[in-house]
Amino acid sequence: MRITAADVPALERGVALLGSGGGGDTMTAAALLRQLVTHGREPDISGALDPSTLVMPVGIVGATAAFTEKLPSGAEFTTAVSAIERWTGARAGALVSIEIGGLNGLMPLVAAVELGLPCADADLSGRGLPRLDQLSIAATGRGLAPAALAEPGGQVLVLAAGSDESVERGARAFLASSGGWAAMAFAPVPAGELPQCAVMGSVTGALELGRRVLAAGEGPEPDRLAEACGGRVLAMGRVLEVSRHPGPGAHGRAGFGRGSATLTDHRTGALLRLEMENEYLLALRDGHPVASTPDVLAVVDHRTGVPVPCDGIRAGIEVDVLQLAAAPFWTDPRRLPVLRPRAYGIDSDPVLA
Repeated sequence: MRITAADVPALERGVALLGSGGGGDTMTAAALLRQLVTHGREPDISGALDPSTLVMPVGIVGATAAFTEKLPSGAEFTTAVSAIERWTGARAGALVSIEIGGLNGLMPLVAAVELGLPCADADLSGRGLPRLDQLSIAATGRGLAPAALAEPGGQVLVLAAGSDESVERGARAFLASSGGWAAMAFAPVPAGELPQCAVMGSVTGALELGRRVLAAGEGPEPDRLAEACGGRVLAMGRVLEVSRHPGPGAHGRAGFGRGSATLTDHRTGALLRLEMENEYLLALRDGHPVASTPDVLAVVDHRTGVPVPCDGIRAGIEVDVLQLAAAPFWTDPRRLPVLRPRAYGIDSDPVLA
């Protein structure tokens, strides 16, 4: 299938919801994609690639806020993909997104058009994720290295070898000393092996999710919105308090920012607290865990239905909080530990839909 101009709003809404409060602002990425498709350059989404086709994972990493301030030149993905092709000697026949949640649900489609390649109907996350070493290729033991980063200033870094954790650390160190964000590419995977190491059907799934939500109208009743999402309502109410603090680090390194948001459920009077890092991770009702990662916890503006990101939630706004079931890939007992609350340093068992 091809993504048309009529599909862009629904796809944008779907990937924003799957970001679980993270993944970065989709507005700029949607504008870039819309510009391409309105000129007849429509991304080709394929769910049936030849098993021998080499599929290269690509995406944007780093400070997504910097992405909107320091716009891409258009050469970053081409540079990163070329670097991996030179290093591995393998030529990409298709691309796949590293993350369906947020702007990475859209930017790999832009890259696919620029490179003249199809994009696999899959991704390596099934939602929004903060760390590279949590991607599905890491969770299944394939490993992240080699990986290439190309930042908008022209610098290119190839991380040729190392553990998944060292690739994550090396990428963050590079981003901190360069432009804040970069296009990233990993060694290609044969299309026939994607079902074992990726979340399949995620692009068309995000598109269908967005279509259902937009069809529910602007500011739909929470139960109607939850039905459109295939999820459930955790609470609806006014945000009372938002607190933010540094997160736990590791090995002397600073962690991501942490925080919590508390609201009163208008229907029951219960207090719902959301624990968040880059994404919403855990929901507690009157102190008891009621939903958690790897399920998607989506906060939407009550009046508009537009997703509210972790860095945009504020005291005083009226919101609905939804729980969307995780992709089955992550509920497999072999992979659940990668995204359960304790993987983020939160002492709670997973609470899934």
